[in-house]
Amino acid sequence: MSVETEIREYLNQFLLFSDDSFEYDNEDSFLENGIVDSVAVMELALFVEEKYGITVDDHEITPDNFDSVDKLAHYIRSRLNGSAAA
Repeated sequence: MSVETEIREYLNQFLLFSDDSFEYDNEDSFLENGIVDSVAVMELALFVEEKYGITVDDHEITPDNFDSVDKLAHYIRSRLNGSAAA
């Protein structure tokens, strides 16, 4: 399963409480499109830590890393590959 799919499944099940009926694209901004709010971003950070074993530092919780499926997947992959997040 791709990282993007895992993120979408988490969003749908635990944050949107949806069965995929809430439509959004992977590049859609979570905050601008009302997909998640600022509290849910913190829940996403916890999901990343638990699912991927990544320690998310507070300074990494930025729109560049946590504001779309694509951005979050890129962040996760960069951390798993041992590089600093963008």
